Amino acid sequence: MKCKLAWLALVLSSSAFATDCLTWDCQQMQTIKTQIAQHDGRYTAAWQALQKQADAALSHPRWAVTDKTLTPASGDKHDYFSFGPYWWPNPDSKDGLPYIRKDGQINPDAKTRATDSKRMVQFSDDVRALTLAWYYSGEGKYAQKAQQMLRAWFLDDSTRMNPHLKYAQAIPGIVDGRGIGIIDTRVLIDVADSIALLATQGIIPSDELAGYQKWYADYTAWLKTSRNGFEEANWYNNHGAWYDAQVTAFSLFTDDKAAAAEQIDIFKLRHLASQVNSQGEITSELERTRSFHYSNFALAAYARMGRYGEKLNADVWGFELDGRSMKKAFAFISDQIGKSPQAWRYQELRFTPSEATGPMLAAARAYKEAAFTRSARLLADENPQDINLLIPGSVLVK
Repeated sequence: MKCKLAWLALVLSSSAFATDCLTWDCQQMQTIKTQIAQHDGRYTAAWQALQKQADAALSHPRWAVTDKTLTPASGDKHDYFSFGPYWWPNPDSKDGLPYIRKDGQINPDAKTRATDSKRMVQFSDDVRALTLAWYYSGEGKYAQKAQQMLRAWFLDDSTRMNPHLKYAQAIPGIVDGRGIGIIDTRVLIDVADSIALLATQGIIPSDELAGYQKWYADYTAWLKTSRNGFEEANWYNNHGAWYDAQVTAFSLFTDDKAAAAEQIDIFKLRHLASQVNSQGEITSELERTRSFHYSNFALAAYARMGRYGEKLNADVWGFELDGRSMKKAFAFISDQIGKSPQAWRYQELRFTPSEATGPMLAAARAYKEAAFTRSARLLADENPQDINLLIPGSVLVK
């Protein structure tokens, strides 16, 4: 009982936020760091899992978009390139163009070294794991490896990624890139969090930090002015919410608070109020074959927007319009926790309760209500290795 009360006290701890952190709540992370040092059993499994991931990352190469074997329409391997997974080279043409669709048949090149989508995820996962392992252990080898990867991706002239996504989700021979590919760079939010945390501890030199901020500023400008960005900004499901999360996070990272505040208002009125109904259902996600997964995936973006609102004294967590609110969306999922998969009334090919761990931890932290705390506690007990236990303020749903 004493352990459970201590856990509850940590979840409901002060919501004062260090201004030099981005999404992660570094004040609460400091408390967790102390608990890990004291061998607190609540974090043992998550910390061990994180260490394992970070140790593996130490032996990984430095990831770079220039390593891909295929080339986007620009001919420049510094341009990020991905294409739709169900599109294949045309067997009836010498150059394989235009690609043809084979519904349900995944072209392995869409998820291999041939393109960049998997590489960007690996880069983000490694940088996050290395940064957190450094923070919680104090071992410099992790920070050094993270810095090596960051320089290769953003700064080194021979390997850096150009700050745009013109060629994401391309269909070779039909379209060079599509707006829906912009969701790929949601993983760069965690990378920005990693840079911010390293920088607050003096690990990243000021000139390199300026270089990272310049890259993110340039990319944000492209998001807000390109046709692809315009398409994604107006998308009706989680894509639109993740666009908001990216623009807001990147604006905060580059110290453009006015732009971040504007995007928060856009999120509340354009996406939150239109995506969530009065029962808390995110209707566009419930139409999908993996409705529970995608509902939680959308909540991961919502939670980040709630966190950014905290940093700008804008109440996103409590926003409500015509009976539609973020709190109801989190409560809709919370009501499912502890019940059988059959209690979920919507189609779900692989019902995985653990996917709600991050969203419920975020809701418990934000709303400080018994129902959310119960759901978070239940999921944390069932998934003690979940990395969300180590990154309060953020939510990771893959």
